[in-house]
Amino acid sequence: MPSSKRSAFPTVAQLHELPLQLSMIVPPEWEDRNGHVNVQHYLTLYELGGWVILEQVGFDEDWFSRNQVSVFDLEHHLNYLAEIRIGDRVNTFHRVLDFSEKRFHGQYFIVNESTEQLAAVLEYVASCVDMKTRRTAAFPSRLADGMAKLLSEHQELGWTTRVCGVMKA
Repeated sequence: MPSSKRSAFPTVAQLHELPLQLSMIVPPEWEDRNGHVNVQHYLTLYELGGWVILEQVGFDEDWFSRNQVSVFDLEHHLNYLAEIRIGDRVNTFHRVLDFSEKRFHGQYFIVNESTEQLAAVLEYVASCVDMKTRRTAAFPSRLADGMAKLLSEHQELGWTTRVCGVMKA
């Protein structure tokens, strides 16, 4: 599909309609030989802020441990859109795009607040996992209800986002 027909990623202003997941100044040890943030640290930002979306609807580490349930990522698609450099302030935001009985599909947005640019978008599919069997399982009803609430809230936003087109919940 020609890129001119693809929908755009959201603007920084649109992303600020979502709850803030993480805000930090990029540390010096993240710099690579090209003088910007090394690619591995985009995933570090995702890991640092990724659980926050679940915590915001009541699913913290203790809940997952008590219920022996977790969430495993199955697939990622990462778009690098603008440089992040040492000392820049970055904020991250998350949007749920869809979910099913066992999986959810979302995007994680990294905004370089220092340059007011969307720096990266990580699209992913994750699965609910029964930690006793370490196999994909249906979401417990409380978690499914929380995901449905998030999806509903995110569908009420007045904007859409570009997706890779091959991932599904």
